[in-house]
Amino acid sequence: MKKYTPLSVVIITFNEERNIQKCIEAVQLIADEIVIVDSYSTDNTLSIASAMGATIYQNKFEGHIEQKNFAITKAKYPHILSLDADEYPDQEFLEAIQKIKQNWDADGYSVNRLNNYCGKWIKHGAWYPDVKLRLWDSRKGMWQGTNPHDKFVLVEGSKQHHVKGNILHFSYQQIAEHVKKADYFSTIAAKAYYHQGKKSTMFKIAFSPLFRFIRDYIIKLGFLDGYSGLVIAKTTALEVYLKYQKLFALQQGKTI
Repeated sequence: MKKYTPLSVVIITFNEERNIQKCIEAVQLIADEIVIVDSYSTDNTLSIASAMGATIYQNKFEGHIEQKNFAITKAKYPHILSLDADEYPDQEFLEAIQKIKQNWDADGYSVNRLNNYCGKWIKHGAWYPDVKLRLWDSRKGMWQGTNPHDKFVLVEGSKQHHVKGNILHFSYQQIAEHVKKADYFSTIAAKAYYHQGKKSTMFKIAFSPLFRFIRDYIIKLGFLDGYSGLVIAKTTALEVYLKYQKLFALQQGKTI
């Protein structure tokens, strides 16, 4: 007889009233509990989540990695599906999760993430397949990486499978949102690099953005996504430029 594996769906939030209802609705059939870890939202995020039966915790945001590792500690079950509020599984991934719960035979399961940018699904460049490890046994790993680019890392020797379907990610509704977030993320990354002892140089400031643009737009075929692919590649290159510029400023004793 196959063993049923209960699943905690864990979502971190901050001012996500635009997204949280759709996210929770999407996972209700596969979740044995839904846990929200919120960094003190000032909009209707928590009232919406509470009305939909989610268990809510609030925690000061110290970084994406720190917040997601804290969220694990609030889950009732060790087997977890981790999502951001602007993400939800498509039907194929939901069906895969249902089958996995009936026969959980790996330590972690990865899936592709499909990003929606200003209403267009992005299927090339650095944004697809955008493989994410989001379904796992929390006893077999932890969130690592360099903020804001977190990733769940399984312990050595763990068994991992890749499943069909996608996590649908509604990234930005307007280009201005992306540019603003690029500036925000570049500050977080610059500070993380600085504390790790990484260095910026004029060469990195000048050429790292160019290399990133060529990689994403040409080598990874971002141009096949048309104008959206161009904007994404340019904005990603801008984020790289700002990251090294801000890191250089920190090395000079300046504030960013």
